[in-house]
Amino acid sequence: MSTHQFIVVTGMSGAGKTMTLKVLEDFGFITIDNLPPELLPQVFKILATRLKNTDTPGVVATIDIRNVSKDFVKVIDDLTVAWDGNGTVRVIFLTASDEELLRRYERTRRVHPLNKSMSTEESIRAERELLAPVLDRADLVIDTSMMDLHQHRDRLLKEFFKYPGGISILISSFGYKHGVPQDASFVFDVRCLPNPYYVEDLKNLTGEDDEVKNYLLNFDETKKFMNVCKNFLDTAIPQFLNNVRGQLHIAVGCTGGRHRSVAVAEWLFEEYSKIYKAVSVIHRDKGDSKK
Repeated sequence: MSTHQFIVVTGMSGAGKTMTLKVLEDFGFITIDNLPPELLPQVFKILATRLKNTDTPGVVATIDIRNVSKDFVKVIDDLTVAWDGNGTVRVIFLTASDEELLRRYERTRRVHPLNKSMSTEESIRAERELLAPVLDRADLVIDTSMMDLHQHRDRLLKEFFKYPGGISILISSFGYKHGVPQDASFVFDVRCLPNPYYVEDLKNLTGEDDEVKNYLLNFDETKKFMNVCKNFLDTAIPQFLNNVRGQLHIAVGCTGGRHRSVAVAEWLFEEYSKIYKAVSVIHRDKGDSKK
């Protein structure tokens, strides 16, 4: 069976499709920018022949709102059936908050693709409505609101080079002050736990440090919280893996995203990487020094 991946990248304008294409090109994928969906079957068929007996991981095609038609979902479903057993077809949907998209348009002074007689804000709302069926069909949703280039690359690297042909599990930490990840499947709020930030010797450390972990484990509420999380996930993860495509994203949040959320995310990663193959962990806001 081929291990090649046939990836369609779409989503909100300004959410990072071009950056994703460039990153995956660096990873060795053949890339095609803004391809009409109707051409996907022919293009993928031609390139699949070229990919045989090569180390190339696969093909990536981006499709933006100008080329997303009402037949998009049917084209993808037909493509998935056609390539069953010959390669993995996946739809990656990139999104970001309305506020962040507006900032990006203001910063780059670009015009939204739908911007004719509408304001940029109205265009973003209209685009979300038009892309709703595509979002529902996506195998993986990535929220780039708080990602820089390094974090974007890291997320894609962990996703596309640990993907076993089924669902992968991503565990992430974040700070509520920076916003909740929009692509999270489950969110655990650990702001109820004691905050190491207020301990002078721990303030400048992170939840990856043993000193912070040991401090948190000294409290019964931490142990009880972890037991509740584990009991829930032990039930939820198998159900999710059996019924959903793509990626299960477990997000853990504290105030700043540096201490408690990082420690809990690390504990969950240690626990579930023993059980499942494709498990990864990222810490979105760990590097922020203002907590």
